[in-house]
Amino acid sequence: MKVTAIWVYPIKALRGISLHNAHLGPQGIKCDRRFMLWRVGEDGGLSKIQLDRYPQCSRFVQEIVGDEIHVRYQPPNDPLVPPSPEHSVVLRVPLDPDVSRLDRQVLNLHQGMVNGYRMGAAYDEWFSACFGFRVVLVYIGNERRPVLGTFSPRAQPVAIPAQQGWLSYLFSYIWGAQKQQSEPEPDWLTFSDMAAYLVASEKSLSNVNARLSSGPVDIVRFRPNIVVDGEGEGEFDEDFWAELSIHGRPALAMTKMCNRCTSLNVDYETGRFGEGEKGMVLKKLMSDRRVDKGSKWTPVFGKYGFLDE
Repeated sequence: MKVTAIWVYPIKALRGISLHNAHLGPQGIKCDRRFMLWRVGEDGGLSKIQLDRYPQCSRFVQEIVGDEIHVRYQPPNDPLVPPSPEHSVVLRVPLDPDVSRLDRQVLNLHQGMVNGYRMGAAYDEWFSACFGFRVVLVYIGNERRPVLGTFSPRAQPVAIPAQQGWLSYLFSYIWGAQKQQSEPEPDWLTFSDMAAYLVASEKSLSNVNARLSSGPVDIVRFRPNIVVDGEGEGEFDEDFWAELSIHGRPALAMTKMCNRCTSLNVDYETGRFGEGEKGMVLKKLMSDRRVDKGSKWTPVFGKYGFLDE
């Protein structure tokens, strides 16, 4: 089985960047989801901007040029907002801004609290002109989001051995707690949803496309970090993967299946939810892909992972 594509999303929710090679770290591919857009409400509160609610994110193209992210807004043929001078301007965002000059902002992403840094008026005004409402750009810097639940491989529930009683198990637990200082630090995230990596299989994508009579959808709709061809594997075999290795060496610990939302229905050409079958990809998966017992109403495609220690 081979890796066929690598994707990174420096500014969360915007179009991804295809890479030929990448540096993999504990928090994901280098530069992945270090920035995020937030909508400013009438009361000044912030709500997250993601594709499942803001399909117009698909009209923003980003690329890494030197030590900057260059962002372009591409208005669709049927415009989403009135023309603005900002639509023809390339926004240049430093990959590693000086946070000492930025205002801090407390954020709530998927019930995980984290501090971020407001990038400032020039960035906010550009995005606001392209979206048609008030938007702020936030950088996460060195702040850390906790990994919730049991998504981390170091937070998986441990079963009590059949031959071990509760007393000896409790002793083992206390003894283990005393050794925590020698154990690796807990996993943490940037602005990634639930895990550091999302892996998808082309073999499984072919199954999805077989359900669509109007034509295939691209893997970009599923927003993976790593795409494999699935050679030698069956469709959706990734549901059962525990580990991905490279040349026999552990690379990624695979922990949870990825529950899907209406972002699959976004038409990247129009910046709107698709019409006809283009807007029914999520529904097409409902019949047999609701296989996660912990989230029985949402279909699954792809699997989350963390860098193996």
